[in-house]
Amino acid sequence: MSSAARLKFEFVTAQGLVQQDVEIEQVVIAGWTGRDQAALQAHIDELAEMGIPGPQEVPMFYRTSAAHLTTADAIQVIGPDSSGEVEYFVLKIEGELWLGVASEHTDRKAETVGITLAKQLCEKPLGNILWPYKQVVEHMDELILRSWIHENGNRVLYQEGTLSEMRPCQELIDRYSDGAGLADNTLMFGGTLAAIGGVRPSLRFDFELEDPVLGRSILHGYDIEELPITG
Repeated sequence: MSSAARLKFEFVTAQGLVQQDVEIEQVVIAGWTGRDQAALQAHIDELAEMGIPGPQEVPMFYRTSAAHLTTADAIQVIGPDSSGEVEYFVLKIEGELWLGVASEHTDRKAETVGITLAKQLCEKPLGNILWPYKQVVEHMDELILRSWIHENGNRVLYQEGTLSEMRPCQELIDRYSDGAGLADNTLMFGGTLAAIGGVRPSLRFDFELEDPVLGRSILHGYDIEELPITG
């Protein structure tokens, strides 16, 4: 497939870290996945203030090109209106699910025109470490997502919460696939958290998935270069 992404990941295995190139063919972005209706409404409201319409139903499943996935430490965007948001993701490889963390970077101005369009305009940075899903499935609600932006020279906490705030991963997979499960080489984003202080851009975005039960974290960050709008 011409739109497939080929990325190098470090898989956490019983033998230690194993590096492997992976071809990702399909990307699914699960949106509006909040388990707590008040928290979900808060996220809908903060986007509505920016002119971004709410969902027709919850959850929603959007598609984007796998070619937008990257593990790089910098991306380029058009103009000043995009922002990151931390999400976990699951990736199906040779029949097994793996868990990682990403930023579903999106053009917020374009979202006022169409959310699917906006999700196609920006690269999606991924951390390059993957945990076996079966290692965390029993305590997945305890996993913590965090992100930070840089404002006025300071690193500021932007998002923080546990996965208990979102619909269970297996529920999202079942809803999207009608119970058939994800196909191999498919990556699914699992949803995000409301931004502390509201959605806003930054020229640096750092994010983390912490497993407090097994005492480990996946961290990644990237710089954002804004390209000029000339027409």
